[in-house]
Amino acid sequence: MADQVILLNSSMSAFGMRVRIALIEKGIKYEHCEEDLNNKSDLLLKMNPVHKKIPTLIHNGKSVCESLIIVQYIDEVWNDRSPLLPSDPYQRAQARFWADFVDKNVHETTKGVLWSTKREEQEAANKFFETVKILEGELGDGPYFQAETFGFVDISLITFCSWFHVLEIFGKFSMEAKFPKIIAWAKRCMQRESVAKSLPDPKKIYEFVMERRKGLGLD
Repeated sequence: MADQVILLNSSMSAFGMRVRIALIEKGIKYEHCEEDLNNKSDLLLKMNPVHKKIPTLIHNGKSVCESLIIVQYIDEVWNDRSPLLPSDPYQRAQARFWADFVDKNVHETTKGVLWSTKREEQEAANKFFETVKILEGELGDGPYFQAETFGFVDISLITFCSWFHVLEIFGKFSMEAKFPKIIAWAKRCMQRESVAKSLPDPKKIYEFVMERRKGLGLD
């Protein structure tokens, strides 16, 4: 019997995009269920009773939560297809370290730029710059974070690139001018079908952010 795979998600979620990319990279057929985060479904509340958040993956009736954990689960279950993590234990640990760095730093500094007041914008932008500079150093001159292979760290970071356009507007900077290696890497990733299909139009991200900022009274 074929696997039943359901993804509870929101199309604007950088975390949910990670799971979509992993599923497509592995060639896994799945059902995508869009969640209204202001009115969460009974299925989401049942399958993710602790955090009640997206993305949540349901595989043959069992749930897996938190995006990086889901991506690792997908890699382990469908291990006969396009590995996302290195086979070497040390390299695998390094990949997990940098993916965790993205979670703890890129996410937070991105929020800092987008949801800050006018007075706080420059300080928030500087923290974002420091984070991306570290990642650009880790990328080096290779095409991907895992040398020649698109993998776990790339998946963890590329989904935030759909937010670069709106970050440039609010932070008043050019990503390509400040971080040419990261932008070149992002363009390579975007050539992959899995990434191109999973990331929304930056204009939609901008509209989403503007609506959210208005609701927060920031504009």
